Amino acid sequence: MRILGLDVGSKTIGVAVSDALHVTAQGITTLTWNEKDMSTADDDLKKVIEEYEISEIVVGLPKHMNGTLGERGEISKIYAKRLERIFGIPVHLIDERLTTVAAERTLLEANVSRKKRSQVIDKMAAVMILQNFLDQSL
Repeated sequence: MRILGLDVGSKTIGVAVSDALHVTAQGITTLTWNEKDMSTADDDLKKVIEEYEISEIVVGLPKHMNGTLGERGEISKIYAKRLERIFGIPVHLIDERLTTVAAERTLLEANVSRKKRSQVIDKMAAVMILQNFLDQSL
């Protein structure tokens, strides 16, 4: 059983999965979705959940630097509750402050082109969200 990590944006969802021992996170894909119709990613997520035998989901919770929640944070909370209801799997929210910034920095240091960075940034942020969760669970 593995853990699924999600970086939920307004147009895309970065997806990462843990290894079977819950030690490391690997990015697997970026899904396109419409947050106004939260069901638009359901079929793709169901495939990932079944393929990787997911037992838990971690959703990044975007907070302002002062710790308060804004609109994106509220949307992430609503989506997390929806995932738990739809898939019947426990969903955890984890502070994701600066994960996208850290992902961007990592890709810049690796000399990844701007075009390629835009294609993998959400997946990389999902890896960082999930890895933070896994590290806290050890």
